[in-house]
Amino acid sequence: MNPEEFFKDGKVHVWKSDFVVIKSKNPNPKAFANIVDKQETTVIIDKKLYNEGNVIEIEKGWKLLTFDMVLPFELVGFLAAVAKVLADAKISIFAVSAYSTDHILLKKDDLSKTKEELQKLGCNVIDHAC
Repeated sequence: MNPEEFFKDGKVHVWKSDFVVIKSKNPNPKAFANIVDKQETTVIIDKKLYNEGNVIEIEKGWKLLTFDMVLPFELVGFLAAVAKVLADAKISIFAVSAYSTDHILLKKDDLSKTKEELQKLGCNVIDHAC
């Protein structure tokens, strides 16, 4: 399986909301994602929905992009190809993988350039009201 097969006409949704990434005291049921490991709890959430009282540290100004495609577990290099293209363009990402697909967060200021780079890969980038 080749990642390029998934990029060609693959849909990437840009969420309308701005997000924050929080090192949190607790998970948040309203979050896009809660990542709980032995050292910390990370909450990725719409900036309008987080509780200031749970914040240990916060990074603001993130946009969320979702690859609207089912990515099989056997697929090798999909996220690596995305990361490489964006790294070459000096765009930092925060990647989150779900069971069937991947998501990336990037700084809001990098959104326009990110769209251009993903379109060069063959992706159809769609602005949404998700």
